[in-house]
Amino acid sequence: MARALALGFVVGFPIAASPGPIFFLVLRRTLARGWRSGLVSGLGVATGDAIYAALAAFGVAVITNFLIGQRRWIGLLGGIALLVIGLRTLRQNPRPLSRGEAETRPARRERLDYASMVALTLTNPPTILSFSAVFAGLGLRVDSGWQPAIALVIGVMVGSALWWILVSAVASLVRVRVMPRITRGIGVVSGIALAGFGIWVSLQALLR
Repeated sequence: MARALALGFVVGFPIAASPGPIFFLVLRRTLARGWRSGLVSGLGVATGDAIYAALAAFGVAVITNFLIGQRRWIGLLGGIALLVIGLRTLRQNPRPLSRGEAETRPARRERLDYASMVALTLTNPPTILSFSAVFAGLGLRVDSGWQPAIALVIGVMVGSALWWILVSAVASLVRVRVMPRITRGIGVVSGIALAGFGIWVSLQALLR
């Protein structure tokens, strides 16, 4: 189990750290709303990664095949969502917090942040195949018992969560230390990147 846990961590951290629209969205939320929003959003991504890792680790073929079969429409939905978020981001003008300024986030907003990131993470069904390929390459066999599979999934989630904790912490420091103009510039770049990723994902889904 210890080996499976460690390997899950080794798999989860770099997958979470790979560049993509989710990174820009978590960065933007942290800059616009504070570290709690970024942290909760990151944990939502880690949950989505863990769900896909569990499907791959336990070999849930029925669900996996359904998601892969519907990847065009799922991907199109995710692409449109990213485009809308990117355009909304470009219209917003977040105000960086002064040093020591307290942040309060309503529980309802945090739940929405978390749920939206889980949903966006799950709009990439081929991720299941990536986990399956990596697990197979590492020589991890689920049929050896369910305990190693659980440890593997926990490792993936911990590795992914650690990355997003680091991202939200660094972005939070940037938020309170840099000039508002720089913060707005980062927000604009994030919005453009999100909109661009949304268009690209949508086109990829339509051309499949």
